[in-house]
Amino acid sequence: MHAKDILIDAYNRIQEEVHAAVEGLGPDDLNARPSTDANSITWLVWHLTRVQDDHIADAFALDQVWLTQDWQKTFGLDLPRHDTGYGHSSTKVAKVRVDSGDLLTGYYDAVHEQTLGALRELAAKDLERIVDERWHPPVSLGVRLVSVLSDDLEHVGQAAYVRGLLQSR
Repeated sequence: MHAKDILIDAYNRIQEEVHAAVEGLGPDDLNARPSTDANSITWLVWHLTRVQDDHIADAFALDQVWLTQDWQKTFGLDLPRHDTGYGHSSTKVAKVRVDSGDLLTGYYDAVHEQTLGALRELAAKDLERIVDERWHPPVSLGVRLVSVLSDDLEHVGQAAYVRGLLQSR
């Protein structure tokens, strides 16, 4: 098995978990926050998708799906165009709301397709390419792809946990 096949499998698992965390929930549950400063399922899935979209687009010199496929307009959030949710205050978290889980999974699926397209073209040597020199040591494509995977899995796990909390009430 090649590294790109492992990465594709891992990103496919994130997609499965995003759908499992969201599907079947109405807007009240999607937007519910277990406490005043906690994140909702909506915010968690939106954020992990924005980060994946932003980081994959940057690493592969692609345009963000958020902007090119009008997801920014479709979501209609009162946030800057390139906002990914990093450092959001409780007030900003509260601004990220949806009326349907289909919006979240639709955006995730569009980002996932762009991600898979990029991963399918990978050669092993590509993983060593430096994609971010702002860090010491500089970040390679392989490290960036694993970093996005880690962040996505953390947040989708949090979304699943919030779903469990809501369903146990």
